[in-house]
Amino acid sequence: MISGTRPLRRWHWVHKWSSIICTVFMLMLCITGLPLIFHHEIDHLLHEEVDPSVVPPGTPKANLDQAVANAMAKFPGQVPHFLIFDRDEPNALLISIGPTIKSSPVDNRFARVDTHTGAFLDSPDVTGRFTYIMLKLHTDMFAGLPGKLFLGLMGILFCVAVISGIVVYAPSMRKLRFGAYRKDRPRIVRRLDVHNLAGILLVMWTLVVGFTGVINTWADLVLKAWQYGQLAEMTAQYKGREIPAKLTPVEEAVRVAQQAIPHMQPAFVSYPGTLFTSNSHYAVFMRGDTPVTSRLLKPALIDAETGKLTDSRDMPWYVSTLFLSQPLHFGDYGGMPLKIIWAILDIITIVILWTGLYLWLRRRKPAASAARASASPQRIEGQAVTS
Repeated sequence: MISGTRPLRRWHWVHKWSSIICTVFMLMLCITGLPLIFHHEIDHLLHEEVDPSVVPPGTPKANLDQAVANAMAKFPGQVPHFLIFDRDEPNALLISIGPTIKSSPVDNRFARVDTHTGAFLDSPDVTGRFTYIMLKLHTDMFAGLPGKLFLGLMGILFCVAVISGIVVYAPSMRKLRFGAYRKDRPRIVRRLDVHNLAGILLVMWTLVVGFTGVINTWADLVLKAWQYGQLAEMTAQYKGREIPAKLTPVEEAVRVAQQAIPHMQPAFVSYPGTLFTSNSHYAVFMRGDTPVTSRLLKPALIDAETGKLTDSRDMPWYVSTLFLSQPLHFGDYGGMPLKIIWAILDIITIVILWTGLYLWLRRRKPAASAARASASPQRIEGQAVTS
């Protein structure tokens, strides 16, 4: 054990065990997260899609009701739940379709339509895609909410390991220059040098990605809190009403929302009776047009019977925090250069985790005792796992 005060020894203990518990899961998250940084590019490479029409800027868009009708003609007996305006593919509209308006959206099918011609493009089955499998492993390990909360706990332990690694770093390196790599020493010492240097250089990035990852695992709980909080308050006077027999055209609902919030554009429409609205309203979620504001949503509730705006409010801080953490976690708000940077940092984090795991496993072997003795065990103790 490194010589020092009792608090320092406690920090070594915290660093050691928080790292041991979370390292394997963090390795899995880093490995699955790497292709997710480029998920759009991978999907376009591996899967054929019908391209929407290429039109000059300013070309009028098709009527939304006609576009939805064109898609629903391919799915007789089913109903639209959501309209999704993709930031990365503005010429295509994604429609989420379910068997009934009250059915769970988890198993919904998707249809793509051309936003300018209204023509049906295709119906991609995303559940069999490589990126979907990686996403499920990364978000909940195919275990639903319990899986998300478990990974959130691992993320908290990872942040604890990083912070405790900062505390124990300075004493362990006090006799070495910064960035020292002792190439003439045994392998375990060289791995320790790599682990220490990479860990201390990536402290801020690993904390940001780790903390935003924890926030993302709370997404279901955050949205539930919004539903039972702000949304319930906005729709309180409509509680108990049935879905209107005849709905206002969705094109009109979106137009009313755009007139009410002219500085924003539609990102998402929830049909009456679905998860993110009431039986009486379209919920048109609007977004900004900058890299940051495009991640923040503002709902406009449109009476599905009269077509009038009934309420519109900024999302609570906890929902906005969730929305901002998602692009920050995957680095997909700054184009390809930022994605490449995020990928490089992710690979270095994999090196940190792997060297930490190697050091701990190496220390478990009795045959390594002589090498550890010659490698100054005071510096190795407490550093054998990820920082």
